[in-house]
Amino acid sequence: MIIEKSRFHQFIIKQNDFGRSGFENWVFYPGMLFNDLRKWWSDTGIRRSPHEGVDFCFYRDTTGGIRTIDYKTKIPALYDGRVAHIHDDFLGKSIYVHHNTYDERGHALFTVYGHTIPVNGLSTGDMVREGNILATTANVQEHTRILPHVHITVAWIPVSFPHERLTWKMINDPQITTLCNPLEFIDCKFTVEREWVDLEDYFPAKD
Repeated sequence: MIIEKSRFHQFIIKQNDFGRSGFENWVFYPGMLFNDLRKWWSDTGIRRSPHEGVDFCFYRDTTGGIRTIDYKTKIPALYDGRVAHIHDDFLGKSIYVHHNTYDERGHALFTVYGHTIPVNGLSTGDMVREGNILATTANVQEHTRILPHVHITVAWIPVSFPHERLTWKMINDPQITTLCNPLEFIDCKFTVEREWVDLEDYFPAKD
Protein backbone atom coordinates (compact mmCIF):
# COMPACT_ATOMS: atom_id res chain seq x y z
CA MET A 1 0.00 0.00 0.00
CA ILE A 2 1.30 3.44 -0.96
CA ILE A 3 0.32 6.28 1.37
CA GLU A 4 1.14 9.84 0.44
CA LYS A 5 3.61 11.36 2.86
CA SER A 6 2.31 13.87 5.37
CA ARG A 7 3.19 17.56 5.19
CA PHE A 8 3.68 17.51 8.98
CA HIS A 9 7.18 18.95 8.60
CA GLN A 10 6.02 21.97 6.60
CA PHE A 11 3.21 22.63 9.07
CA ILE A 12 5.33 22.39 12.23
CA ILE A 13 7.98 24.71 10.73
CA LYS A 14 5.38 27.29 9.68
CA GLN A 15 3.18 27.12 12.81
CA ASN A 16 6.18 27.54 15.13
CA ASP A 17 8.10 29.99 12.95
CA PHE A 18 11.22 27.81 12.98
CA GLY A 19 12.25 29.43 9.71
CA ARG A 20 13.09 32.60 11.63
CA SER A 21 15.86 30.75 13.46
CA GLY A 22 17.21 29.37 10.17
CA PHE A 23 15.86 25.81 10.30
CA GLU A 24 17.93 23.47 8.12
CA ASN A 25 17.07 19.90 9.12
CA TRP A 26 16.02 17.71 12.03
CA VAL A 27 18.76 15.99 14.02
CA PHE A 28 18.25 12.63 15.72
CA TYR A 29 20.62 11.23 18.33
CA PRO A 30 20.85 7.60 19.47
CA GLY A 31 17.66 6.62 21.25
CA MET A 32 15.32 9.00 19.40
CA LEU A 33 14.41 6.87 16.40
CA PHE A 34 11.92 4.07 15.85
CA ASN A 35 12.91 0.76 17.49
CA ASP A 36 15.86 2.29 19.36
CA LEU A 37 16.58 0.49 22.63
CA ARG A 38 18.52 3.15 24.55
CA LYS A 39 17.12 6.16 26.39
CA TRP A 40 18.34 9.33 24.68
CA TRP A 41 17.90 11.31 27.91
CA SER A 42 20.34 9.01 29.74
CA ASP A 43 23.78 7.60 28.96
CA THR A 44 23.07 4.35 30.82
CA GLY A 45 19.37 3.64 30.47
CA ILE A 46 17.69 0.90 28.46
CA ARG A 47 14.05 1.17 27.44
CA ARG A 48 11.61 -1.43 28.72
CA SER A 49 10.62 -2.01 25.08
CA PRO A 50 11.92 -0.71 21.74
CA HIS A 51 10.97 2.90 20.99
CA GLU A 52 7.52 2.80 19.42
CA GLY A 53 7.92 6.09 17.59
CA VAL A 54 10.22 8.99 16.88
CA ASP A 55 11.11 12.03 19.00
CA PHE A 56 11.50 15.43 17.32
CA CYS A 57 13.61 17.63 19.59
CA PHE A 58 16.81 18.90 17.93
CA TYR A 59 17.36 20.68 14.65
CA ARG A 60 20.30 22.22 12.82
CA ASP A 61 20.16 25.84 11.73
CA THR A 62 21.76 27.39 8.65
CA THR A 63 24.91 28.28 10.63
CA GLY A 64 25.43 24.62 11.57
CA GLY A 65 24.35 25.16 15.19
CA ILE A 66 22.09 22.71 16.98
CA ARG A 67 18.87 24.07 18.48
CA THR A 68 16.03 22.47 20.41
CA ILE A 69 12.31 22.98 20.16
CA ASP A 70 10.68 24.77 23.08
CA TYR A 71 8.04 24.00 25.66
CA LYS A 72 4.63 24.74 24.08
CA THR A 73 5.77 23.89 20.55
CA LYS A 74 2.62 23.49 18.43
CA ILE A 75 1.96 19.94 17.20
CA PRO A 76 0.07 19.50 13.88
CA ALA A 77 -1.88 16.41 12.81
CA LEU A 78 -0.18 14.22 10.22
CA TYR A 79 -3.37 13.50 8.26
CA ASP A 80 -7.10 14.13 8.25
CA GLY A 81 -8.82 12.03 10.88
CA ARG A 82 -10.86 11.78 14.06
CA VAL A 83 -9.66 12.01 17.65
CA ALA A 84 -10.24 8.50 18.97
CA HIS A 85 -8.93 8.77 22.52
CA ILE A 86 -7.01 11.03 24.91
CA HIS A 87 -5.42 9.83 28.15
CA ASP A 88 -2.73 10.79 30.65
CA ASP A 89 0.81 9.59 30.10
CA PHE A 90 3.78 10.00 32.43
CA LEU A 91 4.76 13.38 30.95
CA GLY A 92 1.44 14.86 29.78
CA LYS A 93 -1.39 13.51 27.65
CA SER A 94 -1.41 11.17 24.66
CA ILE A 95 -3.71 11.86 21.71
CA TYR A 96 -4.80 9.04 19.36
CA VAL A 97 -6.09 10.01 15.90
CA HIS A 98 -7.91 7.48 13.69
CA HIS A 99 -7.38 8.06 9.97
CA ASN A 100 -9.68 6.87 7.20
CA THR A 101 -6.98 4.62 5.74
CA TYR A 102 -7.01 0.82 5.99
CA ASP A 103 -4.61 -1.98 5.16
CA GLU A 104 -5.39 -5.31 3.50
CA ARG A 105 -6.46 -6.76 6.86
CA GLY A 106 -8.92 -3.96 7.46
CA HIS A 107 -6.77 -2.41 10.19
CA ALA A 108 -6.97 1.36 10.52
CA LEU A 109 -4.06 3.78 10.44
CA PHE A 110 -3.56 5.66 13.71
CA THR A 111 -1.14 8.38 14.69
CA VAL A 112 -0.35 8.96 18.36
CA TYR A 113 1.11 12.15 19.85
CA GLY A 114 2.69 11.70 23.27
CA HIS A 115 3.55 14.02 26.17
CA THR A 116 1.27 16.85 25.06
CA ILE A 117 -1.08 19.54 26.31
CA PRO A 118 -4.16 19.26 24.04
CA VAL A 119 -5.50 22.52 22.64
CA ASN A 120 -8.49 23.97 24.46
CA GLY A 121 -11.68 22.13 23.57
CA LEU A 122 -10.06 19.14 21.86
CA SER A 123 -12.02 16.02 22.76
CA THR A 124 -12.76 12.49 21.61
CA GLY A 125 -14.77 12.42 18.40
CA ASP A 126 -13.45 15.71 17.03
CA MET A 127 -12.61 15.73 13.32
CA VAL A 128 -9.21 17.18 12.40
CA ARG A 129 -7.53 18.08 9.15
CA GLU A 130 -3.90 17.56 8.17
CA GLY A 131 -1.93 20.42 9.72
CA ASN A 132 -4.53 21.31 12.38
CA ILE A 133 -2.84 22.01 15.72
CA LEU A 134 -3.77 19.23 18.15
CA ALA A 135 -1.65 20.22 21.13
CA THR A 136 1.55 21.74 22.38
CA THR A 137 4.52 19.99 23.96
CA ALA A 138 4.18 19.47 27.71
CA ASN A 139 6.58 21.13 30.13
CA VAL A 140 8.49 17.91 30.74
CA GLN A 141 11.45 19.76 32.28
CA GLU A 142 9.26 20.76 35.21
CA HIS A 143 9.58 17.32 36.79
CA THR A 144 12.28 15.50 34.78
CA ARG A 145 15.66 15.92 33.10
CA ILE A 146 14.04 15.40 29.69
CA LEU A 147 13.89 18.11 27.03
CA PRO A 148 10.56 19.08 25.43
CA HIS A 149 9.99 16.96 22.34
CA VAL A 150 7.28 15.83 19.94
CA HIS A 151 6.75 12.09 20.20
CA ILE A 152 4.89 10.55 17.24
CA THR A 153 3.85 6.93 16.82
CA VAL A 154 2.26 5.47 13.67
CA ALA A 155 0.40 2.17 13.94
CA TRP A 156 -2.13 -0.10 12.29
CA ILE A 157 -4.84 -1.07 14.78
CA PRO A 158 -7.84 -3.42 14.32
CA VAL A 159 -11.02 -1.46 13.70
CA SER A 160 -12.82 -3.61 16.26
CA PHE A 161 -10.45 -2.66 19.09
CA PRO A 162 -12.29 -0.39 21.59
CA HIS A 163 -10.80 3.08 21.38
CA GLU A 164 -11.29 3.73 25.09
CA ARG A 165 -8.83 0.89 25.78
CA LEU A 166 -6.02 2.42 23.77
CA THR A 167 -2.91 2.68 25.97
CA TRP A 168 0.84 2.54 25.50
CA LYS A 169 0.82 -1.02 26.81
CA MET A 170 -1.58 -1.94 24.03
CA ILE A 171 0.44 -0.01 21.44
CA ASN A 172 3.45 -2.16 22.38
CA ASP A 173 1.50 -5.44 22.03
CA PRO A 174 2.40 -6.98 18.64
CA GLN A 175 -0.61 -9.28 18.93
CA ILE A 176 -2.82 -6.22 18.51
CA THR A 177 -0.80 -3.44 16.91
CA THR A 178 1.53 -3.20 13.93
CA LEU A 179 3.96 -0.34 14.53
CA CYS A 180 5.54 1.62 11.67
CA ASN A 181 8.49 3.95 11.35
CA PRO A 182 6.92 7.44 11.43
CA LEU A 183 9.69 8.88 9.25
CA GLU A 184 8.37 6.76 6.38
CA PHE A 185 5.16 8.83 6.55
CA ILE A 186 6.72 12.29 6.96
CA ASP A 187 8.36 14.29 4.19
CA CYS A 188 11.32 15.95 5.92
CA LYS A 189 15.09 16.36 5.89
CA PHE A 190 17.06 14.89 8.78
CA THR A 191 20.43 13.61 9.86
CA VAL A 192 21.23 10.83 12.31
CA GLU A 193 24.16 11.31 14.65
CA ARG A 194 26.19 8.38 15.98
CA GLU A 195 27.34 10.03 19.20
CA TRP A 196 25.08 11.01 22.06
CA VAL A 197 24.42 14.65 22.76
CA ASP A 198 25.48 16.07 26.14
CA LEU A 199 22.07 17.08 27.46
CA GLU A 200 23.57 19.04 30.35
CA ASP A 201 24.44 21.72 27.78
CA TYR A 202 20.71 22.32 27.37
CA PHE A 203 19.73 22.63 31.04
CA PRO A 204 20.29 25.65 33.28
CA ALA A 205 23.46 25.41 35.34
CA LYS A 206 22.91 24.14 38.87
CA ASP A 207 23.65 26.51 41.76
